[in-house]
Amino acid sequence: MGELAALLQEIIDIESVSGNERELADDVERRLASLPHLDVHRDGDCLVARTNLGRAERVVIAGHLDTVPVADNLPSRLIEHPDGPRVWGRGACDMKGGVAVMLTLMAELTEPTRDITWIFYDQEEVEAARNGLGRLARNRPDLLRGDFAVLMEPTGARIEGGCQGTIRIDLTTAGTAAHSARAWMGHNAVHDLAPVLATLAAYEAEDVEVEGLTYREGLNAVAIRGGMAGNVIPPSATVQINYRFAPDKTVDEALDRLRGWFPGYGFEVADASPPARPGLDRPAAREFVAAIGQEARPKYGWTDVARFSELGIPAVNYGPADPSMAHRDDEFCPIGDLEACAAGLRRWLTAERDPR
Repeated sequence: MGELAALLQEIIDIESVSGNERELADDVERRLASLPHLDVHRDGDCLVARTNLGRAERVVIAGHLDTVPVADNLPSRLIEHPDGPRVWGRGACDMKGGVAVMLTLMAELTEPTRDITWIFYDQEEVEAARNGLGRLARNRPDLLRGDFAVLMEPTGARIEGGCQGTIRIDLTTAGTAAHSARAWMGHNAVHDLAPVLATLAAYEAEDVEVEGLTYREGLNAVAIRGGMAGNVIPPSATVQINYRFAPDKTVDEALDRLRGWFPGYGFEVADASPPARPGLDRPAAREFVAAIGQEARPKYGWTDVARFSELGIPAVNYGPADPSMAHRDDEFCPIGDLEACAAGLRRWLTAERDPR
């Protein structure tokens, strides 16, 4: 069925749930050791391989090695389908398909027209503090330098510019405990969440245009905690709220909007990640879009393009597989997407640069 599909199955079958990437990282390192045109660096379970050909431009191509937990979807399988053959298994979509494309081109392109930094990193699917790309930025920021970056997140082999920011807040109400048979002697904290939930239920998703791409925002309750026992009036209750916001706002501006939606309530920030503007007006981005030969669309969700954006490096998402299949128990990657992404990146990385 082809070398790309076979390679994808090989790396899917090396289980690499977040925090358990060592075996796969070792496998990638062994592959890198056989490629003399690359300088290799390792930071924990993050691998960096760089060409140093003195080209006028350096680009970064990155992908994460980890997956969400396995759900009876290993080992991988090759499946025939009316829409074309596909590889099924944990990580096929998010994002070992992209990693397979990277490994293939990394070995093939010994004389690219741009210097390339290939990055394979760990712990993307967990909290931001553990993210291997963030750790690399703290430990070896020099290895992340570049004029443009491509993150091989699943996009259905389409270019997706920028990404949304995301904030999770914990909004807590305080009551007074009492026996539920004498409820008037207490104060029900769960009931005090009613106005908050009404605001969330009434929210209408906003469309925000940024640099020609339209991002849809979202405001949702994602968890509720409260109550002590079935015969006790709850003395406290907490709703966790997730706000996905367009890249026209900073994290602080997004927090101000949350305060405006919930006046009179205090909250704690559980997690916050900034968005990334598309940056498609940059020369390097224009050349990438031209080489791939398609219009860009917005990225719904947060990805590590935001980390590159914070470093002043314009970045896009571009990888095989439908992003809506990510994290599903039946996730898969179409072989056609693997081949399309490999061909698109090959055109870009071997094309002569525009001297302008």
